[in-house]
Amino acid sequence: MSEALEAEQKTNPQGDPITSVAPPPPPSAARKDPHAEAKRQKVVSPEYLFLEAPRTKEFITGSEAAKEAIRRSNVDLAIAYPITPQSETMQLVGVLYGEGYVKEYYRGEEEVGVMAAIAGGSRAGVRCYTATAGPGTLRGLEGIASWPGHRLPVVAMFTCRVVNAPLAIQPDNIEVAYLLNCGMIIFHAENQQDMYDFTMAGFVISEKNDVTLPVGVCCDGFFVTHARGYVRMQDRSMKLPPREAWRGAVPVLDAENPPARLSRDAPVQKSNFMAYNIHAVWQQEVWAAVERSRKYITQYMGGLLTAENVDDAEAVIIASGSAAAQSREAVRICAEKGIKIGLIKVRSLRPFPTQELRQLCGKAKLIVVPEFNYVGWLAKEVATAIYGFSKAKIIGGPRVYGGQSMPVELIVDEVESGLTGKKSTNVALSSIMGGAVNQDEVAHFMRSI
Repeated sequence: MSEALEAEQKTNPQGDPITSVAPPPPPSAARKDPHAEAKRQKVVSPEYLFLEAPRTKEFITGSEAAKEAIRRSNVDLAIAYPITPQSETMQLVGVLYGEGYVKEYYRGEEEVGVMAAIAGGSRAGVRCYTATAGPGTLRGLEGIASWPGHRLPVVAMFTCRVVNAPLAIQPDNIEVAYLLNCGMIIFHAENQQDMYDFTMAGFVISEKNDVTLPVGVCCDGFFVTHARGYVRMQDRSMKLPPREAWRGAVPVLDAENPPARLSRDAPVQKSNFMAYNIHAVWQQEVWAAVERSRKYITQYMGGLLTAENVDDAEAVIIASGSAAAQSREAVRICAEKGIKIGLIKVRSLRPFPTQELRQLCGKAKLIVVPEFNYVGWLAKEVATAIYGFSKAKIIGGPRVYGGQSMPVELIVDEVESGLTGKKSTNVALSSIMGGAVNQDEVAHFMRSI
């Protein structure tokens, strides 16, 4: 009787045979360990991984590039909360958790909780990663802004998108302006290769004893995250050394002896003078740590900027992120027209390459700063950096925003009009600072952008 029941065909309530459910494997069948490949990864030095290890080229999206960086970064904890366009990236990191490349992973309740939980993980001494975008960045900003002061080495990806009303989900990197003065290290990726390289280097740089700060890796969402590009990657059998929390600038929390105070010292609670003084001194130390990261950015990433054809150029385009890609094509078109033009791609926004720009821009007659945002935060940074060191005319634009793409012709027009003196039709006069250094003109320029 029992044998007859076991042989009977299973049916659904309508009487149809059930064929979609695979039969269970026999008890003797060997089950494959889903973490087997991750367990075989070998730790190698950052110097070997970044500078010496052979690489192969793959055609992947920016989100996949971030995933592959995490695969090789020996990450302990990743926490996600979905918001376009970073959702796909953190979903792929969840796949890595299933494969054993990330030790712990879960989805938070919202961005405030995610940033608080990442802070807790970093305080406890583990290597942490998260990502967010646009409104998610702003919602989590209170927690994010506290990370540098607590000296928390974290890597966070910001896939920039519109935050202003009316709301849109398209690329617009105005949110970078909110991050620049938090005290964290900020990189701006042009493409998928940058996303891959900057993410892995970020972990190593953030955990250096004389740095011990969070690193934000920004990109212009969709233009990078959902588009494909060639990425040269090391073999997945290698990974970075684990975080050694005892090397950090501040001690990690002792889980067996929970701290009675998370503020830096008891006098903070007792004296306004001491509170002000301690805060002021600590802010200075945080920003000093940002500056100390320069040598590691040079060591592992090759510098805070890259420069092409700048030495004898009469015009120089300075750009970061996706605007650098558009500027590259504009340089080609201008060169075909006989214009001596160079390109400076800013890779690190904090620390900012002030000295490098002063050296590179001293002979230029014209500087054009295209951006994917309305306010022109990079133009302001550039003008501040080279004030008094260059007599170049600075055009803070062209700018596109709200998700629009940037026609290369807009950049070319600014180069040509800037060199000939013809009035620009794309950039407001308030965003142009003339050749000779004029205090009133500079003040007007800085107020207007």
